[in-house]
Amino acid sequence: MNIEPKPATAKGSPDWFTGDVWVDMIAAPHDDRQRMIVSRVRFAPGARTAWHSHEQGQTLHVTGGVALLGTRDGTVIEARPGQTIYTPPGEEHWHGATPDDFMEHLAMLENGDDPATTTVWLEHLPDRDYVRP
Repeated sequence: MNIEPKPATAKGSPDWFTGDVWVDMIAAPHDDRQRMIVSRVRFAPGARTAWHSHEQGQTLHVTGGVALLGTRDGTVIEARPGQTIYTPPGEEHWHGATPDDFMEHLAMLENGDDPATTTVWLEHLPDRDYVRP
């Protein structure tokens, strides 16, 4: 057993995010038999992901602020600290902060058979679709 070294906080790629997002890796596979990935992701007000899906699904646990989460059918839900959201494998979705407040969540997923295809990143979410009444 050992204490893991803390990787540096990474700025979210503008290819995958709109606005300012920071990612702290918490857990990653140590060998080919392991698949678990856990990250703490912090979103500035108005920041959000592009549309994407995960080969093995994804679990998000909100730890601060209010998360907005959207699906292709136009549904947008709000999740508050302590709430957990599960997105099934292959479901295209986005998530981010509200326009006025920061948001933080833990993102938990498993690598796919090919780690390069674990997350499939798609187009950016247009502003008009970001927050629905």
